[in-house]
Amino acid sequence: MRRRLAALAAACTVLVGGCGLEAGATLPFDVGPGSIKAEPTLRDVPIRVGSKNFTEQILLGYIAEVALTAAGADVEDMTNIQGSTPVRQALEVGDLDLYWEYTGTSWINFQQQTEPIPDEQEQYDAVKKADLERFGVAWLDYSPVNDKYAFATTRAFAEQHGLKTMSDMTALLRRDPSLGTFCMESEFINRQDGLLGAEQKYGFEVPDRDIKTFGVGAIYATLATGRTCNFGEVFTTDGRILTLDLAVLEDDKKTFPQYNAAVTVRKEFLDRYPAIADVLEPVSAKLNNDVILELSVKIDGDGEDPAVVARDWLAKEGFVTIPAD
Repeated sequence: MRRRLAALAAACTVLVGGCGLEAGATLPFDVGPGSIKAEPTLRDVPIRVGSKNFTEQILLGYIAEVALTAAGADVEDMTNIQGSTPVRQALEVGDLDLYWEYTGTSWINFQQQTEPIPDEQEQYDAVKKADLERFGVAWLDYSPVNDKYAFATTRAFAEQHGLKTMSDMTALLRRDPSLGTFCMESEFINRQDGLLGAEQKYGFEVPDRDIKTFGVGAIYATLATGRTCNFGEVFTTDGRILTLDLAVLEDDKKTFPQYNAAVTVRKEFLDRYPAIADVLEPVSAKLNNDVILELSVKIDGDGEDPAVVARDWLAKEGFVTIPAD
């Protein structure tokens, strides 16, 4: 049963080689300082940067890596770890030094809260305080990037059934339960800030037989075909929403929390190297949903390397320079 799957993430080891965490490599190119200057206190400091295993997270991971490299750090790429719990545990035990997390994810998953805080700043303040006190995890300033969960469908299906909101979807499922087929990842199925919370808030339940489980990346392409499932879990800043012309359903009852992205780092590591915040917080402030959508399209739509996309954006904004060949 799907309700039992929640234990799987906790069972994953966070040792190198477990649950997707493998020894990393350095960036395949050189970058020079721009507005990010060489920082003596970071010179040749080993910093292991992680991420979860979807496009936005990998992109954010590389943005941090390129920025820290320009400052002089010896960065190790540990991006593309499967699941929120393994990457967070890797940070806590010291297998990683930093990664980007979302305020709502930490509040619901790691702090075990059941009710999200509607205001972005208040949600950030609450999770920052709780994470520091309970786990020794520090949060740098949060970015305007707010990557919420949502349900989407094909534009044709939405127009055929007059779907604009999740309440519309719920009404449709009550009229015709046979249309309630969903493509989702296993983590989302079992999260209070995912399907569980949505079912409770909107008053519907998806039978296990109507759930098709995929990795995050495969959901978009599968959903776009209109054959395997009518609805799918998406992230609101994912460029594939645009490239595949999907229709995102409004969360009109506000079940999904705020998910502002911010760099998280162990407090003891940040205390040793406080310049990390000086390097990364100005970068974080420049990011927003439109930027992430634009950059994600380059990766998922045009097939560009996320490390190169991250570097080129940082160079365009003047944070780093690209040395001549």
